[in-house]
Amino acid sequence: MAKDMATVNENQLNVLTFGTKIVGKINAESDFRLDGEIEGDIVCKGKVVIGQRGLLKGSITCVNAEIIGKVLGNFNIAETLTLRATAEINGDVKTKSLMVEPNAVFNGSCSMRETPAQSATQVNK
Repeated sequence: MAKDMATVNENQLNVLTFGTKIVGKINAESDFRLDGEIEGDIVCKGKVVIGQRGLLKGSITCVNAEIIGKVLGNFNIAETLTLRATAEINGDVKTKSLMVEPNAVFNGSCSMRETPAQSATQVNK
C-alpha cells in the first residue's frame, strides 16, 4: 500500500480552477496548472501551464511553461516557453528555447541563452 502512495505522489499536478482567485506567491514542487486567476508570482520545480481561461498578474520562474491564456509579468524559464495561439503575454522573457504559434500575442523583450539563468536553475534543486 505504501508503495502505491509513493507512485501517486511522484505524478501529482497542482490545479487552480476557473472561478478561483489567489493573491500571493505560489511555490509548487510539481507541475502547476492555472485556469483561475493569480495576483502574485509562481515558482515551480516543474512545468507551469496557464490555461485558456487562466490569468496571471505576476512573474513565472520554472523549468518549462506553456501559455494558453494571459500573463502580465516576466518569465524566467530554464528550458522551454511555449506560447499557444490564444496566448497573450505582456512582459520580458528569459528562456533557453521559445516556441510561438501563429496568432499568439507577445509584448515585451526576449533573452535566449544556451544555459539557463541562475534563478531558474535553482528551481531544479
